[in-house]
Amino acid sequence: MNKAEILVIDDEPQIRKLLEIILESNDYKVWQAETGKEGLIMAANHPPELILLDIGLPDRSGHEILKDLRTWYNKSIIILSVQNSEEDIVRALDTGATDYLTKPFRTNELLARIRSCIRKNNTDDSKSIFIFDELQIDFLSRIVKKNETILKLTSTEYNLLGLFARNEGRVLTHQFILKEIWGVGYQTETQYLRVFVGTLRKKIEDNPNDPKHIITESGVGYRFN
Repeated sequence: MNKAEILVIDDEPQIRKLLEIILESNDYKVWQAETGKEGLIMAANHPPELILLDIGLPDRSGHEILKDLRTWYNKSIIILSVQNSEEDIVRALDTGATDYLTKPFRTNELLARIRSCIRKNNTDDSKSIFIFDELQIDFLSRIVKKNETILKLTSTEYNLLGLFARNEGRVLTHQFILKEIWGVGYQTETQYLRVFVGTLRKKIEDNPNDPKHIITESGVGYRFN
């Protein structure tokens, strides 16, 4: 039994009840808050392993609650919202959301996203070797292998892969990746990113046209699986 604690911040009683049933049946312990203020107090008094946060709260915007949480809370926050515009999704991810799911959501997808986030929470930041199926990344030696064969990556390709790997399962927006890899002045240069993602896929994917590691989140960014 995992018994990881999850805080649900949502003003809809039906959604809270549904999430309670889903999560408790999968051995998670659930805490509930129906306002942003209540959620902030509960998170501060008893920090959970993960937070499920709605955007449309009655007292304050979920975006504001997310921003407040990110001043001190460093574990995963998944947004669950009926708001599905590209602007809302990008804003939440750039503010610090780990992931974003729109309502109505599929139970299995929600549980998979939660498992991925909790795995990342429990990852030792000092870990130097990451293994993803046939891929192996050694951050100490800066060596990347696929099926035990060393891949020849450019410095930019390596940095991009490293950023993806250290954020496994998380949606990274175009702006975030561009800022991290090229700097603040390049945050609108999405063509740079498309080119390097394309060349990186050719080196690490079995089928670059149907990638299993670097997944496109249309209009938002990329997710590394």
